[in-house]
Amino acid sequence: MKKALITGVTGQDGSYLSELLLKKGYQVYGLQRRTSWPNTYRIDHIYDNPKFPNFITVYGDLSESSNINRIITKIKPDEVYNLGAQSHVGISFDVPEYTANVTGLAPLRILDALRDLKIHCRYYQASSSEMFGKVLEIPQNETTPFNPQSPYAMSKIFAYYTTKIYRNSYHIFASNGILFNHESPRRGINFVTRKITQGLARIKTGILENLRLGNLDAKRDWGYAKDYVEAIWEIIQYKKADDFVIATGESHSVREFVEAASGFLDMKIAWKGKGINEQGIDRKTGKIIVKVDPLYFRKAEVECLLGNPTKAKKILGWKLKTSFTQLVEIMVKADYDQAKREAREGKEIEVHQRLII
Repeated sequence: MKKALITGVTGQDGSYLSELLLKKGYQVYGLQRRTSWPNTYRIDHIYDNPKFPNFITVYGDLSESSNINRIITKIKPDEVYNLGAQSHVGISFDVPEYTANVTGLAPLRILDALRDLKIHCRYYQASSSEMFGKVLEIPQNETTPFNPQSPYAMSKIFAYYTTKIYRNSYHIFASNGILFNHESPRRGINFVTRKITQGLARIKTGILENLRLGNLDAKRDWGYAKDYVEAIWEIIQYKKADDFVIATGESHSVREFVEAASGFLDMKIAWKGKGINEQGIDRKTGKIIVKVDPLYFRKAEVECLLGNPTKAKKILGWKLKTSFTQLVEIMVKADYDQAKREAREGKEIEVHQRLII
């Protein structure tokens, strides 16, 4: 039985990857950060569940080297998936030092532990399309130069090159997966896609009056997280360590995401005004349901991210299973079901009680 250690196990990707590895017969260890309020709602269905005896969580913190060393020494994993990070771009401007410490230096701590302990295992580093920033070419692939526009992106670049250096210098099997935006009903509610699907669902059920967003014209390459964790596993199973872009090869604006999501709620939006005065109006009711709020503008905007996954498709045989439209529908359905429950109960459902699919 292979043993895998997943950092960031309580996050979107960590939860889906845990499910995938358990199905493949792994013993899965998840690194869980101690918090005063439970943060395990994405893994509650497998956490401390007798049906999944091979899923174990351990308390740890990516900012502490000694803690990481002890955990790796005890577990002796065959595979390490470093998914843990301060992953919100906007928040990284507010906590830049913390972001650099956890997102940038944690891979160095893990890889150095693997080197010192001489543990033969495969390492996966979760890299990000945000590293391309203000893009220097479209689409972006494995050879596109990085041009970061945030502390988060800068930290991810440090982690990316740390992974390559340890691979080349110490012959550690260490791979980077440069994943473009990937979403699901398990996405954090402060990320724009969940903000849209949850917000529109609450508007539909009468809980919320309108949705406030930032740059409606920002374009992203959005895929389904459940598809992307399969790519993560395939990257680490490949015969040699390498770097791969994982993306859909399609780009859609925030505006398009809003339009697609509203369509699944039988709402049709008409846009009026320009710039910060632009509004999205429901044609059926005449109500303003989307407003532009400068509060949500980035300090340094990344206008367009579009990935080229040709290498992953050719070498790994990875295939995209879920289209953009299907992704939006999956997210809207989950958030609408939740919003209807909230409307019936007359209150917002606590995060750990939410339906996870």
